[in-house]
Amino acid sequence: MKKAINYNYAFVFYDVGEKRVQKVFKVCKKYLSHFQKSVFRGEMSPAKLIMLRTDLKKVINEDEDFVCIIKLMNDNVFGEEILGNGDVENGESLIL
Repeated sequence: MKKAINYNYAFVFYDVGEKRVQKVFKVCKKYLSHFQKSVFRGEMSPAKLIMLRTDLKKVINEDEDFVCIIKLMNDNVFGEEILGNGDVENGESLIL
């Protein structure tokens, strides 16, 4: 039997219809930290991931909207490189 993987970190980015942008933003903000424009990231338990996915499905139109959830084992398994303006909402600079 295949072992289930528990993801502990996630990125979410989206491109949705204008009428649904604020709703999707609020759902993502509930579970993750706002990174830039339509990009969120943060700690994600398996239960939170299920709730996030469920809440997003309630507000998007699956025929018109695009939402991508990138799941990672933890925040140490990816490299990050930012070019250009690295200012984020909370004032942190993430430029390496």
